[in-house]
Amino acid sequence: MGEERTYSGLLGSFRYSYGASDSILYKAYVVVGALLSLSLTLLFTFALIGIVASTLGASETITLVRSFFVLVGLLVIAPILAPVLLVARRHRKRLGSGTAYDTALAVGGFLFIGALYLGLVISVPPDLQEPTGGGLGAVVGALYALPSLLGLVPPLLAAALVLVLHRRFR
Repeated sequence: MGEERTYSGLLGSFRYSYGASDSILYKAYVVVGALLSLSLTLLFTFALIGIVASTLGASETITLVRSFFVLVGLLVIAPILAPVLLVARRHRKRLGSGTAYDTALAVGGFLFIGALYLGLVISVPPDLQEPTGGGLGAVVGALYALPSLLGLVPPLLAAALVLVLHRRFR
């Protein structure tokens, strides 16, 4: 019998699923997802260090804010990692063949990344908004005009789409 390929942990799932998949779009997502999740992890880590350093010795309310910040970081990064982990699991357990599942989760992952950017544009505070012009100026202006809280909607819908695609194509 041949040696069974497997992976160990989160980092191994990237390499394993990249090698196990035949979908070119999925392989592109693995690269983009790895780079983006690493960048966001570093960003949230350094930001958390800054928050902790600036609020050292503060009240218990600030501790709650720190915990909430970590939760937000997890909620941003987990949907980026989900397609990679789900595809790695599918290939490791040999739950199916073909590229439809891998491609569908890659599309869902890319849509989540786009929705995350869209949510960020919507939630930009008014004093940090740049004047818009050009071909997309009207679109960006319309997004700026939306209430900031609506910035949560696109990423939540896209994360739900990843779950729907997982269930549909498994």
